[in-house]
Amino acid sequence: MSNYTPANLGNAVPTLFSSAFEYLVDTGQRSVLFLDVMRRRGLQYREHLAETAPHVLDYDVELIVDGRKLDPPVNYALVRVIPPTGVEIDERRRPFVVVDPRAGHGPGIGGFKADSEIGVAMKAGHPCYFIGFLPEPMPGQGIGDIARAEATFVEKVIALHPSADGKPCVIGNCQAGWAVMILASLRPDLFGPIIIAGAPLSYWAGVHGKYPMRYSGGLLGGSWLTALTSDLGGGKFDGAWLVQNFENMNPSNTLWTKQYNVYSKVDTEADRYLEFERWWGGHVNLNAEEIQFIVDELFIGNNLAAGRIKTSDGQVVDLRKISSPIV
Repeated sequence: MSNYTPANLGNAVPTLFSSAFEYLVDTGQRSVLFLDVMRRRGLQYREHLAETAPHVLDYDVELIVDGRKLDPPVNYALVRVIPPTGVEIDERRRPFVVVDPRAGHGPGIGGFKADSEIGVAMKAGHPCYFIGFLPEPMPGQGIGDIARAEATFVEKVIALHPSADGKPCVIGNCQAGWAVMILASLRPDLFGPIIIAGAPLSYWAGVHGKYPMRYSGGLLGGSWLTALTSDLGGGKFDGAWLVQNFENMNPSNTLWTKQYNVYSKVDTEADRYLEFERWWGGHVNLNAEEIQFIVDELFIGNNLAAGRIKTSDGQVVDLRKISSPIV
């Protein structure tokens, strides 16, 4: 005998409509809140660009050396990070110098939060310094000029701490990592420990078939697009193109996941999202000479790892000359 019992449609229909109504109300509320977050992001972008020296550091700073006053001038600067209330600094401890990457975004990610590199170092009692940059490069500024300026910055930090228990620990984040390594190979006498966080150094290494930028670069014929883009920019390269390359590495996150994460957690995610977008959307420019060096000598030529880069005065950039411990 069959145990089949007919469904009670009289109860199911009201429940279905009730659930659909709740879903539509939730969707409408989330959509309004999500669009408001996007509005706030746009206003934040305009406010950020209007600043003279836009950055995302979570700390107050004191200007120590303005790179625009050096010879040759550069758009970089050395600042001392002022410790927040309750943090005690021991001037006898080794100073930390955080060099931020100029890879399309503005400066500050190394001191973005209390648990950042700067925050952790200051909690341990170390004096902290930060090397950042302005949105526009100085006319004629090149990679060699920046290296000389950064050497001046590190020399200044050493002079400010004659009783420190060691030479500065220098942290190079992302693209600043190779810049720090170039300087350390030319001036190994300036450096204590070196920390290169997420820094690309050997550009032909990696997993075969995994990285889309490598294949798009090959299919498009090398560095001519870089030169063309700089020409179209009147001798400047818009850092937004570099950020676009980062986004192209994970299109699903760029086009969907990042936005859906805000939409699905709109009650709690807005502040974190806006903090990150303030950095991610704050772009800077590079001179044509700078980006051409990066693309030709590093990304395509792999000349840093091979020891084939020479400075304007004939010095060979040989990473084997670095005598400091590298993390």
